[in-house]
Amino acid sequence: MADQIPPIKVALADSNPLMLSAMSEHYDRDPRFSLVAAVNSGEGFLEVSLITPIAVGVIDWILPKLGSARLIDIVRTHEVPPRMMIYAHGENSDIARQAMAAGAAGFCARSRSPEYLLDATCRIASGEMVFPFVDVRDLRHDPMHSLTKRERALLISLAQGRTNKELADDHSISVNTVKFHLRNLFDKLSVKNRAQAMAYYYSTQSGRPLAQSALSEET
Repeated sequence: MADQIPPIKVALADSNPLMLSAMSEHYDRDPRFSLVAAVNSGEGFLEVSLITPIAVGVIDWILPKLGSARLIDIVRTHEVPPRMMIYAHGENSDIARQAMAAGAAGFCARSRSPEYLLDATCRIASGEMVFPFVDVRDLRHDPMHSLTKRERALLISLAQGRTNKELADDHSISVNTVKFHLRNLFDKLSVKNRAQAMAYYYSTQSGRPLAQSALSEET
């Protein structure tokens, strides 16, 4: 008798409790999967991933506090990192491209059927990349993709309203070094000040265009 294939260990993260409940039910009913956890934040997913092996993480693009892009970046440092799939609204939006640039293994629009979601999870667990058509030539033109790891970390902290002194303390660097990195960051994002950098960051997290009012603010 052939050995039975073990179920795929899956963890879910979504801040919408109704969506999280529906997703959990789909995975619980399918014998191909073992649902390890269903949490409502990026921090919750990270905590689970540190103590429990996960094959595939299925997460919303917009997660409280930590954010999906940052979560993907962190879990990729695990000894055996889970493969991450973004499950979000808008198959034809920019989110799929941003998810690919962030290092996700796949994207599934919420307009897709539950069967498609589950099949996509299996494909990702087997090593495939699952995305709608994405013009990968655009990835290298994404300013966020051009940031160094330090610059991305500073931008995330900056978006939380941290001062230069607080940024220096948070990242164990001098205030002058913070200013140096921020100048480079502003240049790469083609923004002029902190308010515009924060607006740009939040636009990439939501997949929506920048609000002109935010761009016109000055610090």
